[in-house]
Amino acid sequence: MKILVIGGGGREHAIIKKLKENPEVTEIVALPGNAGIAKDATCVDIRATDIDGIVEYAKAHPVDFAVVAPDDPLALGCVDRLHALGIPCFGPDAKAARIEASKVFAKDLMKKYNIPTAAYAVFDDPRAALEYVKSAPLPLVVKADGLALGKGVVICFSRQDAESAVVAAMVESVFGKSGRRIVIEEYLEGPEVSVLAFTDGHVVKPMVSSMDHKRAGDNDTGLNTGGMGTIAPNPCYTPEVAKRCMDEIFLPTIRAMNAEGCPFKGCLYFGLMVTKDGPKVIEYNCRFGDPETQVVLPLLKSDLLTVMTAVENGTLADTPVEFEGGAACCVMLASGGYPGKYEKGKVIDLGNAPAMARIYHSGTARNDQGQLVTAGGRVLGVSCTADTLREAIESAYKAAEEVRWEGMFYRKDIGKRAMEIIEEIRNWE
Repeated sequence: MKILVIGGGGREHAIIKKLKENPEVTEIVALPGNAGIAKDATCVDIRATDIDGIVEYAKAHPVDFAVVAPDDPLALGCVDRLHALGIPCFGPDAKAARIEASKVFAKDLMKKYNIPTAAYAVFDDPRAALEYVKSAPLPLVVKADGLALGKGVVICFSRQDAESAVVAAMVESVFGKSGRRIVIEEYLEGPEVSVLAFTDGHVVKPMVSSMDHKRAGDNDTGLNTGGMGTIAPNPCYTPEVAKRCMDEIFLPTIRAMNAEGCPFKGCLYFGLMVTKDGPKVIEYNCRFGDPETQVVLPLLKSDLLTVMTAVENGTLADTPVEFEGGAACCVMLASGGYPGKYEKGKVIDLGNAPAMARIYHSGTARNDQGQLVTAGGRVLGVSCTADTLREAIESAYKAAEEVRWEGMFYRKDIGKRAMEIIEEIRNWE
C-alpha cells in the first residue's frame, strides 16, 4: 500500500513512523518531507501549500491513501482536490477546516450551539478595536482571525499591550491577511489541556490528553512559539473532566459542524482550559497538534492506518482506538533566537542519544557536503515513553543532552508543572 503524506515537520515525521508499523504499507511519499523524514519515506520537493503541484504529482504517481497533516493545505482545500481524483484521504475538507482557519467562524459556532468558551468580540476596523480595549476588563486575549503558525495569539495584561497587539495585527499586518479581522476575548484562568480526537463526523474517539508548553523560556516566560515541548497524559484531565468534555464540548462540536453543513472528518484538536466553571474551549485545530503528536502517537497501541481508514470510511464506531499505559515527554530543540530571527545551516551533531529515544525532525536539511543542518526555528523533537511521567521526562532530557549545534537551546522545565500537579493530587489523597 502506497501512502502520500503532505507536510514536512515533526508532526509528519511522527505520523510517518507510526504508519510504517503497518506491514501492509510498502511505500510512503512525503511532500516535501525533511532530512529526517528522508530516512523513513521518499521525499519530493513540493511545498505543502502548492496544491496544484500536489495534485499533479498524485495524478502522475498513483497512491492508495493520503494524509494531509498541516493546517494550511487543509484550509486551501487539498483534501477536496485529492478526493476529486478518487484518492481516499485523512483530513477535513476546506469547509470543515474553517474551524481552525477562522477564529471568527469557530467562536460564532460555539456561541450558536452553546459550547463553553470565553466571551468575545469581533473587529474588522482597528479604530473600533482600539476603542473597545479602552474599557474592556483586563487581561485580554487578542487573536488573529486566520492561520498564523501558532503565533497569532497575544495575552495582554495592560491596555498598552492590548493596543499594541491590535495595531500589530490590523495596521502593521504582522500576520498578513490573517490579522485583518481579530477576535478579542476575555482571559480565562486554569490549567490548559490539549486533546486530539479521531472523528468520522459521527463518532468521537479522543486520544490520550497532553500538556503543551508554548512559551519560549522556562517557567512560561518569553514569546509564544509553536510549542517547546509536551507531556502526556495531562494530570488535569481527570475522568470527570473527560466526561464533561465529551458531553459538553466534543460531541456538541461534531453535531454543530454537521448542522452547519460542514461535517468534520479527521483529527480535531481541542485546546481546553479547565476553569472553575468547568472546561472551556480556547481553540480548535483541524489537524494533529505539533508537538502533541510526538507524545500521543508513541502511546497509540492501535494501528494508525486502520484508524485513519475508518475515519475516512465512516466506520470509526467499529474500530478500536487503544493506548498504552505509561507516559511520554517531548522536548523541542530550537535554533537560537527562535521564535524571532534565527540562523539556518548550523551543523547538527546527534551524539549518542539513547536507543529508546525517538528523534523527530521538525526543521532539518542536508547541506552541500551531505551534513545534517538546521533549517527552521524548531529543529528536533526528542521524545521518550516510560512507565511513569518522571521517567519519561528524565529520559527525554538525557537524550536531548546528547544533541548539539551552535546556538541550540531548549526549555529545561518541560513536564515540571505536571509533576507538581501529580504531587498535589497525591497530597490531597
